[in-house]
Amino acid sequence: MANKTAPINMRVEPSVRNIIDAAANLLKVDRSVFIQQAALCEAYQVIASQRDFALDEQAFAAFEQALDAEPTVNKGMVELLNRKSPWE
Repeated sequence: MANKTAPINMRVEPSVRNIIDAAANLLKVDRSVFIQQAALCEAYQVIASQRDFALDEQAFAAFEQALDAEPTVNKGMVELLNRKSPWE
């Protein structure tokens, strides 16, 4: 199967382009590769920051205690879930 590419176009100030080009030249890659690698690295970090988290011992103990606690009944939620849907 052939590799397909999806274009991503952007406009930047010449000074920004010059800095990107200088960094890309230091790594001996072209501008597109440099931008793709930088954007992909940042995207992974953003996704990981929304999925993974670290807690100290005290916070983790509180977290475990909250998970182990009996759930409380939310009367409003019970009423909402028992209410007949408007389309029924």
